[in-house]
Amino acid sequence: MAQDQSTAATGPGETDDQVGADQYGAGATTAARRPTFGRRVFLAVREFVVVVAMALALSFVVKTWLVQAFYIPSESMENTLVKNDRVIVNKLTPDLMKLQRGDVVVFSDPDHWLDPVPQTDHGPVLDGIRSTLIFVGLLPDPSDDHLIKRLIGMPGDHVVCCDTQGKLTVNGTPITEPYIKSGVTPSDKRFDITVPAGRIWVMGDNRSDSSDSRFHDPSGDGSEGSVPVSEVTGRAVALVWPLNRLTWLSNDPATFADVPPPGSSPATSTPKPSTPASSAP
Repeated sequence: MAQDQSTAATGPGETDDQVGADQYGAGATTAARRPTFGRRVFLAVREFVVVVAMALALSFVVKTWLVQAFYIPSESMENTLVKNDRVIVNKLTPDLMKLQRGDVVVFSDPDHWLDPVPQTDHGPVLDGIRSTLIFVGLLPDPSDDHLIKRLIGMPGDHVVCCDTQGKLTVNGTPITEPYIKSGVTPSDKRFDITVPAGRIWVMGDNRSDSSDSRFHDPSGDGSEGSVPVSEVTGRAVALVWPLNRLTWLSNDPATFADVPPPGSSPATSTPKPSTPASSAP
């Protein structure tokens, strides 16, 4: 009986030695399939590189065609934006989304408005890393060759400073500007311009400390101080840093709600005598 039970356990025609050999062979196959430590490290590194490369590529696509972060280097947009703020710019404007009066826009320096900025050398390695991160959009652009201002006049608009109440007028309509820095007048510099086709008239919210369209228009007719629409990088839509100032950036539509279309006011009004004012970026 004992012999019969043994035979049943091992299976017909099998011996204990055969079964043991099969089990040993299965264990050897499993061990052979398990990747070595070096192989596991290689696979982990490869996966990490692929994920990082995809993230950088996605960031570059977003930065190039959708949104980009910019750093605010000056006080010209106070108190809407202050120095060292970071903003997000929608780059679908103006190509796919229309510009509007009141938009806060970022644009390339149209004609040497900015003074050369001395570059700080952090060494080739750190400078290279920083440039790469800016290029792919993981760091905000330091705006060395960009400016940020508020759009006051669209192509064809007749913009004048100022009426008897000290307000700007756009196409003959006075506007009340709540975004201007407290205690600052709409403009100390008088002007009377018509914005040329394909260009916009821009001014900083801190009118007493902003080198904007007013100070780059020696002809006095808007042809030189206005900015080509083709130079507009996009519309600033959000203030994202520091976090305690996190907010959307409005174009204050109520300010320009009553402004009629271009051509609704004569472009022959006589401006008041020009008053000199200091300018700053």
